[in-house]
Amino acid sequence: MIPLSFFLLIAALLFSLGLAVALIKQQAIFVLMGIELMLNAANLNFIAFGQYDPQRFQGQFFSLMVMVIAAAEVTVALAIIIRVYQHYRTTQLEKLNSLKN
Repeated sequence: MIPLSFFLLIAALLFSLGLAVALIKQQAIFVLMGIELMLNAANLNFIAFGQYDPQRFQGQFFSLMVMVIAAAEVTVALAIIIRVYQHYRTTQLEKLNSLKN
């Protein structure tokens, strides 16, 4: 059996990578991908801790709920990004912020 610390380390690396992408990248699509990486890290933690749960289904249930919420979030975010691109012809967040002024 794989130890819990291995899963926690991988989840921490995934979360850190997602956070770095979300903070560093200028394109809205890349920021969305970074947020998805962070949500997948949370899913990995739910599944890993669910292995030590006597009922064994709570971790999987919470992971499934996060996937449903992430799918809804991606759908709405992509729709907004498409509409913003159609209106401003850019998806760079810094330019969109300067257009506000």
